[in-house]
Amino acid sequence: MKITTLSTVIAVSTLAMSAAQAETLRLLTWGGYAPEEVIAKFEAETGHTVEVTTSNNEEMIAKLRATNGGGFDLAQPSQDRITSAQEEFGIYKPIDMSKVNADLFIPSMLAATAGNTTFDGEVYGLPHVWGTSGLVVNTAEAGDVKDYTDLCGDAVAGKVSYRLKRPTLIGFAYAMGMDPFAAYADKDAYQGILDKVEAELIACKANVKTYWGGGDEIKNLLRSGEVVASMAWDTGGWQLNADNPDITFVAPKAGALGWIDTFVLPARGRADEAAYAWINFVMQPEIAAMITNTAGNFTAAVDGDAGVSADLKARYQASFDQAAIDNIKWYPPVPAGLEAMEGATLDRINASN
Repeated sequence: MKITTLSTVIAVSTLAMSAAQAETLRLLTWGGYAPEEVIAKFEAETGHTVEVTTSNNEEMIAKLRATNGGGFDLAQPSQDRITSAQEEFGIYKPIDMSKVNADLFIPSMLAATAGNTTFDGEVYGLPHVWGTSGLVVNTAEAGDVKDYTDLCGDAVAGKVSYRLKRPTLIGFAYAMGMDPFAAYADKDAYQGILDKVEAELIACKANVKTYWGGGDEIKNLLRSGEVVASMAWDTGGWQLNADNPDITFVAPKAGALGWIDTFVLPARGRADEAAYAWINFVMQPEIAAMITNTAGNFTAAVDGDAGVSADLKARYQASFDQAAIDNIKWYPPVPAGLEAMEGATLDRINASN
């Protein structure tokens, strides 16, 4: 005789309800943040399906701006790209914290992201994946490179690379003793900082082998020895270190530049329940570790590093002691108009002789 228990009835009812409410989650994210094995587990456990589009900050904002916040149900821009885009384009909707399991998040990162993504009294972002940019150095060939401005030293002339992008401006400003983030609210003061950095980077051009554009490009330049010191992301340095122990990520004296990629809800998303289900699912420690092992960056999940590969944790710890962690310069929201100022500066550097 088959005995039907109360727990069985509840489980069957829950599955039936989940199937009835199943949604397709259209996720706009970065490469590595939604591994196939994570998607499969999520779909099996929730009944929702996931469609992934990989992108970057500029493309995410452009896609959502073009559709007035439509076409996707969950997006993952960096925390400094949210309030200004919301103010200018209105492409997001506020987070409903009653649907978020806040206990899954590292409290300090949850609070910091809330502060940086609050607009008109509403929170628009939750922290997910974080990392830094700084220096990737062949320590056998360029062991004296400890800060951004060391890339302009005679010892590494012709064997340096960095991007002509805003992190280079920010990093050099800090290494030159200035605080660019503190000047965000004063455009005249910020322009003054940009002018000084522009002069430094123009003087440094003779040292530059090339301005790299993509992660594979800079990794190949470092592997070949054509470049011995660069500005680049931590994960790239750790990937290179796996093949050549002389090459690794170095947290600069002036401070690595820290970013946090978030969860945001596009204004015209139509699968909010699936979006919140995905957020709560991927922030579980065991799922967070799966994402870190794929993407190479750590997450804001409590105990999310417990299941991370030993090699990756060892490389992280070699690059970051506690002082270096405390010295990370976290990107704040970018006020409207600053990126245009930075773009003009970068154009002048590029055009100079």
